[in-house]
Amino acid sequence: MELTHRHFIEQAQKAHERLIYTWKEANMRVLVTGGTGHIAKTTINRLLEKGWQVRSIDLAETSDVAGVEYIRCDILDYPALLELAKGCDAVVHLAALRSPSFTNGPKTFEVNAAGTYNVFEAAAVNGIKRVVQASSINALGAYFSTGDMRLQYLPVDEEHPSHTTDPYSFSKQLVEEIGRYYWRREGISSVALRFPGVYKSETFSAEPFRERLAKMRQVLDELLALPETDRAAKMADAEQRMLAFRRERPMEYRGDKPPVTRPATPDDLLFAMVMANRFDLWAMLDERDAAQAIEKSLTSHYEGSHPLFINGSQNVLGYNSQALIKLFYPHITRFTAPLDGAATLVSIEKARQLIGYEPEFEVPPITTS
Repeated sequence: MELTHRHFIEQAQKAHERLIYTWKEANMRVLVTGGTGHIAKTTINRLLEKGWQVRSIDLAETSDVAGVEYIRCDILDYPALLELAKGCDAVVHLAALRSPSFTNGPKTFEVNAAGTYNVFEAAAVNGIKRVVQASSINALGAYFSTGDMRLQYLPVDEEHPSHTTDPYSFSKQLVEEIGRYYWRREGISSVALRFPGVYKSETFSAEPFRERLAKMRQVLDELLALPETDRAAKMADAEQRMLAFRRERPMEYRGDKPPVTRPATPDDLLFAMVMANRFDLWAMLDERDAAQAIEKSLTSHYEGSHPLFINGSQNVLGYNSQALIKLFYPHITRFTAPLDGAATLVSIEKARQLIGYEPEFEVPPITTS
């Protein structure tokens, strides 16, 4: 293939851009929204250890992270946000209402969607070309759904259609579209990190957490040992109760009444798994891996706007994935990748390829006695 003069010029320009970006990594000034949340604090400490300058904003009066420049600011205050983005090279956008239970749908939409628009617009006006934002596994339509999931294949990846039915999940679906809009309009490269439940670093080794996982594994072992007709009847009963519960939308804002995450059956672990883990696809994440993904999203060389699932490489139970599928997703007949052993049902291959993400803090193996 003949190489033209134009080709050499383009290659030289790309090499120059890579050099410039590598230099900026060591001198980067980053604006972090939602800076007092636990993911943000872990991320900020990681960036500060690299010698970066971090400006953190949130609604709290103060921040307990040493070495960060903290300023109280609401992301709905666009003029203030515009001023605080000045001089920054990138934005990490973590500020959001993280559940539909905190307030009504219009306010959830305003904070999450309009707030994200403000963040991207402030970045655009200030010439910032890299934004990393927190999306959610719920952009798919997961834990807070008012009905059943509509899975078409496994493992789920970023190409899987979304089916959101609650205001929080819908807002997360839209923040990803905002990222795509600003790529088209302003050339801002961004990723929307689809986090599952993100837990503090000590959670996975805590005895109560591990005991609960062990009990869940035991319930599944006993279920699989039943005759097929008995097993199917138990699963059908749990699923019918789950659907009836979700139809009442108990996890959404209820004024002065607290949200309800599951009916008052704390010992019914099968129902808990059908109600929660089935919808989150058995995915969890250590906050340190969330911070890793954010850092790599800031420094990796890519263009465009990309949703990325970020979770562990194994399902949280460390249970045989084919057994989980047999029990909880028996209608799935299409598989786009092998699911051997305890492999995650939520693919992280795109994150591996685009930003070099690899989970470092998996849930330690759980065994039943």
